[in-house]
Amino acid sequence: MQEKNPGTKYTAGDLNAIIARLRDPETGCPWDKVQTHQSIRMNFLEEAYEAVDALDLDDAHLLCEELGDVLMQVVFHTCIETERGRFTWEDVCDGVCRKLIDRHPHIFGEETDPDGIKDWDTLKNKEKGRESLEQDLADVPRAMPALMRAAKLQKRAEKHGRPVTAQPDGVTESAERLNQSMDAAEAERAAGDLLFAAVALARQAGVDPEQALQRRNEAFTGDAAREPLPAGGTFR
Repeated sequence: MQEKNPGTKYTAGDLNAIIARLRDPETGCPWDKVQTHQSIRMNFLEEAYEAVDALDLDDAHLLCEELGDVLMQVVFHTCIETERGRFTWEDVCDGVCRKLIDRHPHIFGEETDPDGIKDWDTLKNKEKGRESLEQDLADVPRAMPALMRAAKLQKRAEKHGRPVTAQPDGVTESAERLNQSMDAAEAERAAGDLLFAAVALARQAGVDPEQALQRRNEAFTGDAAREPLPAGGTFR
């Protein structure tokens, strides 16, 4: 592939061709051609987080760049599967287009109800064959950040009539267990109970726990930069 002049833009097709050339077993890049799904798994997550940072910064130039990096990851993983003969870039595009059309019958079908989006979860469950609470919970990605995943699990349980509730005294009890634990395994269980209950308490207050902790992290970062904490700094 010849480099295009500045006035001509590359396309998604060009990106596919570039990745395929980098992956060529004979003439490809020594690094790119030996990568696997697992070896670049964390790269995918990092690029997604960087794109979200660009969104939060409302930086159009940075967002354009980071979305390109995310797209490159999508194409790279698709190229690996194409080499294995399991699916292609066209299959990926076809699948997501069909999904969007199927999940919006009020836009693309005969249904005209403007509130059709209310059936989104029903359509997803039908499409994925999720009928039970167990199936619904098992479908929540394990790679999600833990607070986000806990909130998602609790939300799905609630939709099946199994709400997860928490009281402040329950959170305090878990904190006391954690503080008094001498055994590492028991301390881990207490910490898990504490965090899971805190997620439930936040949700009951209408607060997104992941976003709340992110903002607290930012506040802590700013406070530490302005006035470094003492070595024995504690929360009160």
